[in-house]
Amino acid sequence: MIPGTSYAEVMARRHDIMKSAVDIDYEKFETGAIAFDYEGMMDEVGYTLEEIHAIQEETSVGRTPLVELRNITEVVRRISDPGKGARILVKDESANPSGSFKDRRASVSVYCAKNKGYPGVIAATSGNYGAAVASQAAKRGVKCIIVQETYDSKGRGQPEIIEKGRACEAYGAEVHQLTVGPELFYVFLRLLEETGFFNASLYTPFSIAGIETLGYEVGTETLRATGRYPDAVIVTHAGGGNVTGTARGLRKAGCRHTQVIAASVDLAGLHMASDTDFNRKSFTTGHTGFGIPFATWPDRADVPRNAARPLRYMDRYVTVTQGEVFYVTEMLAKLEGMERGPAGNTSLAAAIAIAREMDRDQVVVVQETEYTGAGKHPYAQLSFAREMGVEVRRGDPRENVPGKRIVIPEHPSQIHVKEVPLVDIRRSYIRNALSHAKGRQISTEDIRFLAEDTNSTVAFVEETMRELGGGEGRA
Repeated sequence: MIPGTSYAEVMARRHDIMKSAVDIDYEKFETGAIAFDYEGMMDEVGYTLEEIHAIQEETSVGRTPLVELRNITEVVRRISDPGKGARILVKDESANPSGSFKDRRASVSVYCAKNKGYPGVIAATSGNYGAAVASQAAKRGVKCIIVQETYDSKGRGQPEIIEKGRACEAYGAEVHQLTVGPELFYVFLRLLEETGFFNASLYTPFSIAGIETLGYEVGTETLRATGRYPDAVIVTHAGGGNVTGTARGLRKAGCRHTQVIAASVDLAGLHMASDTDFNRKSFTTGHTGFGIPFATWPDRADVPRNAARPLRYMDRYVTVTQGEVFYVTEMLAKLEGMERGPAGNTSLAAAIAIAREMDRDQVVVVQETEYTGAGKHPYAQLSFAREMGVEVRRGDPRENVPGKRIVIPEHPSQIHVKEVPLVDIRRSYIRNALSHAKGRQISTEDIRFLAEDTNSTVAFVEETMRELGGGEGRA
C-alpha cells in the first residue's frame, strides 16, 4: 500500500523515516524516562579521531591556518586596564573547500552515506551547511538535495540565504527553496522517504564527530604556537553542534582547563518561525533564536536524539549585538586583511570584549571564520534591513533593538558581552525534560543523566525538580 502523504500521516512516520535515513537505531540507547546512552550513541560513528582526520584529508577538509590577530590584540590592549588584554588568535575555517567549518561536519556524513550504499544525501538548512554538504557530495560523487527555508509569504528572501542557495547549486545540488513555517520538515521527510537518500543532518553523531577535529587542532596548534593551551575558546552558538564538537575535540587534545565560551547574536523578541519576524533579523545563524531553544531542549532536532548537546560543554554563554558583529567584520578586514562572514565574527566580537577581562599572557582563540560573498557581506545585509524598515545608525550598541534598530559602535571600547545565566538555561532544560517524560517515573539514572547533560550536579537537578514540582514519581 502506498503511504499517505498528508502532513499528519507523514509526521506519524517520522521516526521510521529517520531510522532508515541515518541507519541508527536510536531506541537501543534509551535507558530511562529521560536518560539515554549518549557516549554509546556517539560510538555509532565507528571511526577514531585519527581516522576522521584521514577521511577529511581525502577531500581537503581541515588543517586550516591558526592566525594570530596581532593588530586587533594591540587595539584591545590600548582600551584595557594595565596588564590586561589577552592574545587573540583565530582558526581560519574559510580555508575549507566550501568556506566554513561546516565542511568538517558534512565530511563524515557524506563519507558514511557513500560507504553504506545510499544513493545520495539530503540536508535541511538555510546556511553554510548546505553548501558544505553539496561540496562534499560533489567530491565523493554522491547526489545531493538541499532543502532551504528561504522566503517569507511575500516572496522576499534574505540576501545571505539566497547567496547560500546559489552556492549549493554551484556545487551541483538540487535545491528546494520554501517559505518559512512547518512545511520545511514535512518536505524534508517526504524527500527522504521518496528518494531513500541519507539524512546528512546537522545533529547526528557523524556530524558532531566531524567537528571534533577542529577542537583538537585548536588545542594542539595553540600549544605549539604559544607554548600553552588556550585559556578560552569562543564558539559561535546556534544549534549546538559547534560547541559540542569543538569542546569534545579540545578535551581529546588535553585542554582540561580551557574555558569553552558560547557566543550568540542577541535576537531577543524575534521568533524564528514567524513570517513577519523572519526577514527582520540580519543573521541567519549564530543567534539566540536557535541558541536558546537548542540549549534548553536539544531534542527538537530532525533526529530522535540530538548528538549536539551544548549545555554539557559550555562554561559560559554570552551574547553580542548585531551592530557589534558588523563593526568587528569591518575591523577584521581593515586591521588584519581578512574579509570574512558574520557567523565567525560573532565569536570575534565576544573575544574582543572578553580579552579585556583577561591577563596579557593569556590566550583566547576564536575557533572559526567563514567565507563572505555578495549576499553575506554586511552592506547587503544592512541594505536589506533598511528595506524591511529596520533603522541602521552609529552609536551605543546597547541601544540595539532586534528587528527595529541596528546600532553600530563608533569605537571598539563600546563592544561588550551580555551574560546569559547558565543556571536559568539549566532550569529550563530540566523543565522541558520533565515535560517530555510525560508522567513516567524518574529514576536515579535519569537524574544522573540530567546532571551530565546540564553540566551541573545531582543536587542541583533534585533541587530544581522539587521547585518545579517534578519530584514525585521517582523510581
